Amino acid sequence: MVELKTVTINRKAYHDYHILETLEAGIALTGTEIKSIRAGRVNIRDAYARPQGGELWLHNAHIAPYQPGSYYNHEPNRPRKLLLHRRQIDELAGMVTQKGLTLVPLKLYIKRGIAKLELGVARGKKLHDKREALARRETEREIERALRRR
Repeated sequence: MVELKTVTINRKAYHDYHILETLEAGIALTGTEIKSIRAGRVNIRDAYARPQGGELWLHNAHIAPYQPGSYYNHEPNRPRKLLLHRRQIDELAGMVTQKGLTLVPLKLYIKRGIAKLELGVARGKKLHDKREALARRETEREIERALRRR
């Protein structure tokens, strides 16, 4: 069994987007970045992935500087290369450009000592979709409460 240590989950993505498909990608990191990720000092809430020059890049992911890193430290918001097979990158690039979809990071975790990112191919939700989801969740909670009281 493979051991996964979840570092962070992007809950905002599940609220703002319909997730159509997910896939796992590696991330090219520096030494201080992986140490900061292992310490849990990362934020992927406003992050997104974009194809550029035949490669896939993660933008806006904030990995806090590693305290003992001194002058070897990294830039917190720098673009980071995502590691996927060429065929996967081409397929995702086609989906994003043609169908108006976007790539959002859903979860960052450590698998066998290596940082991995779960990417989601997503379509944006409209405001009424968000309200409908909130209303549905609230009614489910009410039903659960009523069943517990009995």
